[in-house]
Parts: sequence; structure tokens; C-alpha cells
Amino acid sequence: MRKATTDVKYYRARRDRLAVLMPNSALVLPAWPAYYRNADTEHAYRAESNLYYLTGFDEPECCLIFRPGKTPETVMFVRQKNIERETWDGFRFGLDGAKEVFGFDHTYAIEDFERIAPELLRGCESVYYTLFRNREFDERFSKAIMGVNGWRPRFGLGLPAIKDASALVGELRIVKTEEEVAALRRAGQISAEAHIEVMRATRPGVTERALHGLFIKEIMARGASAESYGGIVATGNNATTLHYRFNDATLEDGQLLLIDAGAEYQYYAGDITRAYPVNGRFSAPHRRIYEKILRVQNEVIQMVKPGLPHLELQKFTVQQLTQILIEENVLTGTVEDNIRSGHHVRYYPHGVSHLLGLDVHDAGVMQLHGQSRPLEAGFCITIEPGLYFPKDDTNVPAELRGIGIRIEDDILVTPTGCEVLTQHVPKDVEALEALILSGR
Repeated sequence: MRKATTDVKYYRARRDRLAVLMPNSALVLPAWPAYYRNADTEHAYRAESNLYYLTGFDEPECCLIFRPGKTPETVMFVRQKNIERETWDGFRFGLDGAKEVFGFDHTYAIEDFERIAPELLRGCESVYYTLFRNREFDERFSKAIMGVNGWRPRFGLGLPAIKDASALVGELRIVKTEEEVAALRRAGQISAEAHIEVMRATRPGVTERALHGLFIKEIMARGASAESYGGIVATGNNATTLHYRFNDATLEDGQLLLIDAGAEYQYYAGDITRAYPVNGRFSAPHRRIYEKILRVQNEVIQMVKPGLPHLELQKFTVQQLTQILIEENVLTGTVEDNIRSGHHVRYYPHGVSHLLGLDVHDAGVMQLHGQSRPLEAGFCITIEPGLYFPKDDTNVPAELRGIGIRIEDDILVTPTGCEVLTQHVPKDVEALEALILSGR
């Protein structure tokens, strides 16, 4: 029998913490459905993050009902054992296996959800469920809720309040525990080591796709289960498209290569971006812009500490990058006027930071009561300033057209400051050039 990927005591501890946030309520968390890639071939299945966070269970066609303080408290609906389907598709825990391995109080077949769920949800003042996100399960959920409603009107009661489960669980996920930090460190290290191998293989004539394939090979050789998101391998002007996905161009001498890619380890994400010269040597203008962006990144990282409002990182980055755009004759006027008019957005259209965890853009609310949320120890974020100069933008000096530079690292907020989880991969000019040229 297969085992859980992490000790199930961690999932029980998370449910215990969640219980405090949802008195007299129930939580309904379904798995993602399996999706077809083409014809009868399915995409590789990946567990829904909130469900995995609270259970460790990563099979499709399942659903958790969590009812703090009630008996049974954890009820899991799963696929039944089916030897014929397992011969084709692989092992299933089934009802008994799910209960034995993961410690659920009770298990039922997923086909019985609409029959059993109404009884489990009766008496709850609120039900936490995220509507319109998993439309295939929404219909099942609505039938279960209407089943609850069948008896409530007789007592002058309406439907139980339906509240967003994502916000509830996200509040728990935003502060990482020790075991999560360990997984994030490993995801960052694996990602960094794979980036280093790609740097060694970078040279004119190699394709973006070949480098992307090498990155995947290197992370899986180190224990990653998959990429944490679709890797971006963008040479030349391709790097001015933020989510470039084609990865089908050939690298040319004189170009910069931007690679934004990360490993997923025990479901936790690494997320690193580096930009560097295809031929191993920065041209003078490319080096000048690169070092200015690197300075901004280092200064923003130094700002990270508990108590700092998250939005301050973006404000500082916008101010600094706008100053660079003026210095490089891309924009004219004052920093303040350009920011007020939004002229900088053409060349810096994204944020400098996002939460990182089970999802590469992780759960958690970064605004509370209309104010930017202060950072806390245990938050994991990225820091990723960048500038992008499309080749057809005549407002940009010719020597800078057709390049995109973003420098991104994964940062853990500590009680006294921060820790760079992805420090293993170089970003200083001399170290980058030496590493790229070492592969020749």
C-alpha cells in the first residue's frame, strides 16, 4: 500500500488550528476533476492545494467534510477500490485504505456524497465552500445544500450561510510551519541547482525548448515531482512577454536569455528568474541595465522584515525602476510625474512580490480592512523587479530594444529579517559569466 508523502500528524495539527477559525461550521473541500489534454489522454493530475494542505490526500474524485467538534469530525468521500481500473490507472486507497493511512474518522464512496452530505451539514450555522471554482462539483454541492434545506423551513430556518473556503484556509496557509519551510527550502535548492545546469548549457544555437527540457530533467533527478508552473524560457525579444510559453526559438549570439522556472517538491513551489547573456558575456548596455535592476532587487530584499506593509516593497520598486527609466532616456520628466501618469507601467507592468507556498501564487490575503498587510515571520514571498523593452518601441534607445530582465528569488520572512531560499544560484555579473562559460 502507498503511504502519505508527509506524516499525517501535520495535517491533523492544521485541522486543529483551522477549527478555531470556524466554530459551529463545516468545511467542504472537493478535489479538482481530472482534465483531458486531447482525445482520451488526460493531463497529469495535481491535487487541489487546500485539500492537500488539510489531508495529505492527493487522489482525484474525493471530497472532505470537516466538522470541528462534531462526531465524526473528518469525513472523506473517495473512490472505491476497483482492481480493473487500478490495472489501467494505478493504485487507489479506497475507503479502508484512506481511513487507515490518513486517519479520517469516516470514509464513504464519492458516489454517496449527495446522499450522505446533507445529514453531515445539518445543524451547521455556516458552510465553507468555494463556489464557481470547481463547477463540476458545484452542482453536487448545491444538491447537498438543498437536502439540508429540506427540513429547515419547518423551523423557520433558511439555508446555512455559505462562506468562501479559500479565504478561510488561506489565512491558515499564509504563515508557514517548520515542515513547510523545510519543503520550500528544498524546492528552492532544487530549482537553483537546475538553473545552474541550464546556465552551463546556454550558448548560441541551442533552442529554448532544449533548455526547458534540461531544467525539467534536472529538477526531477533531484526529487521534484514536477515544475511548480509552466517554465518560461525566453530569448531576446521573447522575454518582453511576461508569460511567454512557446519556448520554441533558437538562442542567438548577442541576445539575453530570461528563464523563469521552478521545481515542485512535496507540492511546495520554487520560483526563480534569472537573465543572462547567451554568449556568456554581457554587452556594456545590457550589463548596465542588469546591474541597476540587481541593485534594486538587493535593496528590496534588505527591506523585508516583520511589520513592513507588503505594499511598501512595490512602492519602493516602482520609484527605483522609474528612476532607471529616466536615467536611460526611456522616460522624461520627474519620477513622481511618471508614476502618477502610469508611464512606467509600459516597462514594468507587474508586482515585485507575491506569496509562495503550495501554489506559486499562494493563498492568503495581503490587504486587511483596506490596508496593506504587514509582513509576518513565516510568510514566504518572492522579490522580482524587472524591466522590459520591446524591440518595436521607438521610445527606447536602440541598444536596449528587444530585452527583458527580471531577477527573482524566494524569500522567507524571519523574526529578525529574512532568509533568501534561492541564494544558491548566482546573479552577480562575474559569477554568471563564469558559470555560463564553464560549460563551453
